[in-house]
Amino acid sequence: MRFRREDGSVASLPGFASEADANDHIDEMTVSQRKGTWIDPLAGQTTVAEYAPNWLASLDIDQRTEENYRGFINKHIVPKWGATALDAVTNLAVRGWEKTLRSAKLAKTTVDSIIKCFSLMLSDAVGEFIGANPIQPRRRGRRRRAHKRTPRKVWAEPGEVLGVADQVALKYGPGGAVLVVAAAWTGARWGELVGLQRHNLHLFDDDTGFMVVDPDVGALHEPNKGGLYLGPPKTEESAREITLPPFLVVMLRAHLLTHTHPHVFVTQQKELHRRSNFSRRAFRPAADGNARIQNPLIRLQPIKPGLTFHGLRHSHKTWMIDDGIAEIAQSLRLGHILGDKVRETYSHVAAAMEARLLAALQTRWEKAVADRPVHATRTRWRELAGAA
Repeated sequence: MRFRREDGSVASLPGFASEADANDHIDEMTVSQRKGTWIDPLAGQTTVAEYAPNWLASLDIDQRTEENYRGFINKHIVPKWGATALDAVTNLAVRGWEKTLRSAKLAKTTVDSIIKCFSLMLSDAVGEFIGANPIQPRRRGRRRRAHKRTPRKVWAEPGEVLGVADQVALKYGPGGAVLVVAAAWTGARWGELVGLQRHNLHLFDDDTGFMVVDPDVGALHEPNKGGLYLGPPKTEESAREITLPPFLVVMLRAHLLTHTHPHVFVTQQKELHRRSNFSRRAFRPAADGNARIQNPLIRLQPIKPGLTFHGLRHSHKTWMIDDGIAEIAQSLRLGHILGDKVRETYSHVAAAMEARLLAALQTRWEKAVADRPVHATRTRWRELAGAA
């Protein structure tokens, strides 16, 4: 079958049993061209391997995400689908491949990320190469039921956070303890805190203050290859100001006197933090304890096993809910997107509401300090907030 493309050129498409079938198909394409829904049938014959590099180059995403996508494409997608035409990919075949990946003992999150990457690629091909994304959501199967049983994130009470911070101070140093407390009492993400620069931290003499998550350089990123770099936070809504309770203003003011680095939170060697290093050397031992280690230099007790640094953000959210803080204030503080676009557009956080939020956080700190047993770490770093 020979047909005319929208640019006037002539192309041919084989595979019709009769001339009548070919003419019927030409009529359908002509109608589609008039409606503006026509897709060149030859474009769909572009292979996944041919399309993938151009797709990846067109993405406007952060460096680490791009590296992850490139790894999925090179290690999994192209080896399996590289020679397959875009219009020949089917949902049934993709789901069968997904099952094979799981059988290969890949982590569920890894398999889900691979399928998501492939689906995004095919979604961007719609309209120019294919009519619709063939990958459809699962509607049945064990994996769907298992997903519903995903355990909730571990979160901590203020006293437990303080206990973890005390042990971080013992194991890693006072600066690590201040970082843990700042995370729990601001709800900021890891990258937002370790990327925080001095000029974005505003501390006033009346013990009020706030930190700024800059829209362009408000987060420290850790690419799989290359060095650390400052870039935008996770979402547009993440660029925000986070007010600080009085004790944290005092603590951070004293903390800044302990070093001269442009960043607020740095390692003992006055270098930028890496998430994996801090987790392995400081946070995990402080939260889980080290009972399995024989004769450690410092014996640490299990305070909140399973708690992660990101769990401090969940803790902050839980505290705000428990203190009756309005959802709009919670979302703005955490940099979340409100589901109700009307409220997101027209609601605002009143000064009284903000004051109540900070007062509740201050009270939680004071109670946690009062309830903690007195031991050596109390004078090592809590005195930074006048709690010695």
